[in-house]
Amino acid sequence: MSGPNRFLVIGGGPAGSTAAAVAAAGGARVTLVECEVVGGACQLRDCIPSKALVASANTLAAIRAGGHFGRTDPGPLRPDVSRLAERRLSVASLLSASLIGRLEALGVTLETGRACFAGPGTVALSSASGERTVEFDDALIATGSRPRVPAWAEVDGELVLTSRQAYGLAGSPEHVVIIGAGSTGVEFAHIFSSLGGRVTLLTAGERVLPGHDEEAAAALEEEFAERGVAVLRGARACSAHRRGIGVEVITEDGRVVGGSHVLLAVGLQPACEGLGLGAAGVAVEGEAIRVDACQRTSVPHIYAAGDVTGGVMLSSVAAAEGSVVGRLVLGEEAAPVDPQQAAQTVFTEPDIAWVGLQEAEAAAAGRRVRVARLAFSTNPQALIQPRPRGFVKILSDPRDDRVLGGTVVGRHAAELIGILALAVRAGLARSMVADTLMAYPSLAATVAAAAR
Repeated sequence: MSGPNRFLVIGGGPAGSTAAAVAAAGGARVTLVECEVVGGACQLRDCIPSKALVASANTLAAIRAGGHFGRTDPGPLRPDVSRLAERRLSVASLLSASLIGRLEALGVTLETGRACFAGPGTVALSSASGERTVEFDDALIATGSRPRVPAWAEVDGELVLTSRQAYGLAGSPEHVVIIGAGSTGVEFAHIFSSLGGRVTLLTAGERVLPGHDEEAAAALEEEFAERGVAVLRGARACSAHRRGIGVEVITEDGRVVGGSHVLLAVGLQPACEGLGLGAAGVAVEGEAIRVDACQRTSVPHIYAAGDVTGGVMLSSVAAAEGSVVGRLVLGEEAAPVDPQQAAQTVFTEPDIAWVGLQEAEAAAAGRRVRVARLAFSTNPQALIQPRPRGFVKILSDPRDDRVLGGTVVGRHAAELIGILALAVRAGLARSMVADTLMAYPSLAATVAAAAR
């Protein structure tokens, strides 16, 4: 092959944009095709917009609790829904513009349109300027995911909505019924209840955040109870539809829940439609594109990364997988991504973050672990805040003291979990964390103290 490698990236989210940047920086000739906004659904409709609303909700909640900081006349506090929407869109636009600037500076050619494989080395590109054929040496499919919509849900985008349709409701719905108590469901429950709305949260199991740390879930449920969020347990929905001027949800055991809106938070599914995978010979397994440990599909020079592969659907994992692909396209070596090392956070009140092995997983596997736990109520920086709640939990191997995982519940958990994520990634001993000299006073000091 003469000249630089022609690398085609389909999808401009974390996986696609990272792969494009890595490959372009190494000298590849990169074309990135995105049908909407560079940055992907993460920046446009998922992660960043929801966190912008969480930040607004937390600020409003802090103002309402101003008595802790000497405010004596709280008065009425009504959020301006239009300004919340403006701020959300502004943050997303700024991030997208910044990413576009970085990619263009690296020489990446950006195309707004849709790409469909016409063969194992060509795609048909449809854009505002017309249709044409683009040839490539290597390609990456990074088209992400879309909200899962069960057959029993009559989604209309007005009263019965997916998570990506819900942002316009912030501050306005009278009573939102949320189906699903995973990360997305509890975050929206936090947002709507913080902004003054009534929330009913349906979980098919016996608690929120099924599969995650039970003590962390209990802390969140305690907060929900104080806010008046109703959690219906064992409530597996089988129907969600409009009824009059409101909505109605029916569960498998016959319970009927009414409200003003329904929000579906029942997970995501890979977005593989319309890509012409058959023409390229790319194999699909179930709903997702099948890949090996280094993101190769059944066609060796075509890769897939991020949510479209059906693995752990996190932006950080997608970006890491994109980096692996970018390096492989350049002919470099790259170690496979281990999703177990990815830190995860639920942005609620309190925040909940975790990484690596969890207690329930260890118990299910019959694995012995040492568990160290310390509450934030012992921390002076936490005591300065209105409610010094939460804790740090660290799991280590009793044989060699290596940190295996951990959970942080409390303010700024997303930042603090990074300490434990690094320890898991580097295989550090618990004593290394314990002996690290953290700033004082700081919440991070509780991580070291818990290790001690």
